[in-house]
Amino acid sequence: MTEAFTLAHFSDVHLPPVFGAGWPYWNAKRMLGYLNWMRKRRRVHHGTIADKLIADAKALRPDHIAITGDLINLGLPQEYEAALAWLKKVGKPANVTVVPGNHDIYSSLHGDPGVARWADYMGGEDDNLAFPFVRRVGPIALVGLNSAVETPPFYASGKLGRHQLEITGELLDALGEEGAVRVVLIHHPPLPDLAPSRRALSDAAHLAHLLERGNAELVLYGHNHRTRVDWLASRRGPIPVVGIGSASAAIAHGEEPTANYNLFTFFKNENGLRIRHIVRGIDGDVGTVKKISETVLNAPA
Repeated sequence: MTEAFTLAHFSDVHLPPVFGAGWPYWNAKRMLGYLNWMRKRRRVHHGTIADKLIADAKALRPDHIAITGDLINLGLPQEYEAALAWLKKVGKPANVTVVPGNHDIYSSLHGDPGVARWADYMGGEDDNLAFPFVRRVGPIALVGLNSAVETPPFYASGKLGRHQLEITGELLDALGEEGAVRVVLIHHPPLPDLAPSRRALSDAAHLAHLLERGNAELVLYGHNHRTRVDWLASRRGPIPVVGIGSASAAIAHGEEPTANYNLFTFFKNENGLRIRHIVRGIDGDVGTVKKISETVLNAPA
């Protein structure tokens, strides 16, 4: 790795619902989700805010953009179409990578392809998807996981499952032998105790154990709508595990900040790999995008 590489990370876009689906789609979960949108979420999540953050990132000319899920809200067919149109504005599939979130795999689709519409952005093609997937972008190997599963009302938990975990371990081992800089993308918080049980990744402990072998240089996630950096001890040294807030939050909500995104620059020096981490987001007072923080992700002493 001789040149710097910049990766922009967004999550939880929550584009406004697009209605028009027939009654078979309107089960209890979608009805409750619709009521939640009308009562609360529509005042928080604005598509124009997400567009403003994307424009800010593109002005900084990142080498690639990663989006860790929840592009939509209710999992209706029209929402997938609208999200695909939005993705095409963000960039070409070669320049943008997506993994699904729990709102993207929300409830029964009655045969509709759902997130398969976004296959070109998820390492697949022609509506064919398989997880985990690997996308090579310069010196970076993006490893996309799918933690989203259908859940009952009032639950937003996730699961990878044994097969996906096994394949992920094999891929990360092989990529490490090649010397790639491995960046894992997942929607749900990937470590235990980062979310309450109804919202957590049920097999987070298994994923953490897999990563403890030193199988990644960076792990990115969303779901909690909060900016956070944790360090996972591994055989090769601590791994930064970084969450980000919603990309569309026009106002702060509880502990959730206004919209922000991560900007990572990877470079190597005499001390090995370094990752400059910048958080940029909405200034709540004037609505402009500004730098919120900047640090270098060195392993803590």
